[in-house]
Amino acid sequence: MADLDDIKEGKNFGLDRPQQNVPFTLKGCGALDWGMQSRLARIFNPASNRTVMLAFDHGYFQGPTTGLERIDLSIAPLFAETDVLMCTRGILRSTVPPATNKPVVLRASGGNSMLGELSNECVAVAMEDALRLNVCAVAAQVYIGSEYEHQSINNIIKLVDAGNRYGIPTLAVTGVGKEMARDARYFSLASRIAAEMGAQFVKTYFVEEGFEKVTASCPVPIVIAGGKKLPGTRGAGDVFPRHRPRGRQAWTWGANILPVQCPAGDAERR
Repeated sequence: MADLDDIKEGKNFGLDRPQQNVPFTLKGCGALDWGMQSRLARIFNPASNRTVMLAFDHGYFQGPTTGLERIDLSIAPLFAETDVLMCTRGILRSTVPPATNKPVVLRASGGNSMLGELSNECVAVAMEDALRLNVCAVAAQVYIGSEYEHQSINNIIKLVDAGNRYGIPTLAVTGVGKEMARDARYFSLASRIAAEMGAQFVKTYFVEEGFEKVTASCPVPIVIAGGKKLPGTRGAGDVFPRHRPRGRQAWTWGANILPVQCPAGDAERR
């Protein structure tokens, strides 16, 4: 410890310059706690408020679907080409090297399979385990208009409450059941409900008509879900630039890139 005689009086107080309060400019997130803003700043580039997310959590209800048979072979080469990883805790612990050093959005809902009712999910991860894994956000589906609508909304509420306690954001993913419409009216409804329940950001599908209304009516950031591969495109890289100016703040690589024979090359083209 320094001797009292060695302590010199400070001089550089910057009396002519007031302290600057740097605003957190991510849509709808300016009033969040420091820890939550810090995690969101890892997910979204603070300079642009944009991100590209690599989602490979499909196995939680689809099993080893095309492109996901071996995560270490088909998906791991993409880690360096993306901003954020989205996966389950099982894959994170077993397959993603800790030295990857990418922010992780952890799939936190489950309990269903593609053989049954997709909306019949529960919260599948305790927030303490999410903390153990040092993730930047947790994610769950919300199925508006489905058989288990109330249950899926309640899952979001539980994660938001637990996340607020520990400073972990919640991503609400607007699930679309087998018989549900994919239009701007539906996605506006689902996205707004998720935000009203406290989700800090929302992942939803892009639609050609009316997508600006989806983003305008959602008070938190929108992440575009990859969705099905479009006819005549090699991968999402062919359509990504078209959607930049239309209100969304992020893009997800997932189902539209997994079947590509050389996905790393497709990701580099973004």
